[in-house]
Amino acid sequence: MKFALKSLLVATLSLSSTMALAHNHGHDSALTNAVKASERSSERDQYRNPVETLEFFGFKPTMTVVEIAPGGGWYSEILAPALKEQGTYYAAHFPADSSVGYYQRSLAGFKAKIAEDARFSHVKLTEFAPSTHLDIAPASSADMVLTFRNVHNWYMSKDKEAASNAFKSFYKALKPGGTLGVVEHRLPEEQDDEMQKSSGYMKQSVVIALAEQAGFELEAKSDINANPLDTADHPKGVWTLPPSLRLGEQDAAKYKAIGESDRMTLKFKKPL
Repeated sequence: MKFALKSLLVATLSLSSTMALAHNHGHDSALTNAVKASERSSERDQYRNPVETLEFFGFKPTMTVVEIAPGGGWYSEILAPALKEQGTYYAAHFPADSSVGYYQRSLAGFKAKIAEDARFSHVKLTEFAPSTHLDIAPASSADMVLTFRNVHNWYMSKDKEAASNAFKSFYKALKPGGTLGVVEHRLPEEQDDEMQKSSGYMKQSVVIALAEQAGFELEAKSDINANPLDTADHPKGVWTLPPSLRLGEQDAAKYKAIGESDRMTLKFKKPL
């Protein structure tokens, strides 16, 4: 009898492990398949490390995920198809009523992209602007909020509360226990604080403080997207580097050799 019970326990544990592996494999497949899709360019993956970054944040294709300011949709091309079958993807783009020409063009391009491509057929388009449009998803509905290389824009805004408002918006949208993932251009801590107002780089300590002031807890930080070749001190700020190359052909080979910026990768939690 004891032998039979032991055999049953071993078989049950074995089956559970197999099911867990299959479940995790399904998660991995949805993400890796989206990244490897022939429809998207992998040119910038070496700098942005999308699979490693999303796995660090704890991404799963069953989640409700909000991406802040998706722009042209670089990360949307991964998130939308990865979440399409089992999850929910909110793209919190520029407001439709914005008077800023660049915002209107960017939003129009994104709308055209998601209308023409079946990978985006389940995208939920919402609006975000840190001074006026803060309802990025229903309150306490999201498992994860992601922002890639955006914090500097809010910090450099004429609205001094923009960055603070942004993090409060993310906090409101997340479920208790939900994750905020932040990737941002990193300014060395010893550099002058004033550089944050024009360079496009942020000090990691400042970004962490903004999140904590909104109520978040720092859970982990990673150097997945670090680039030791980047000094963060360039004539045109972060836009000197690829992909912008604001200096044009001037020293282009030098800046291409550096690659994209050095970046912090931070994982925060909304407390339970």
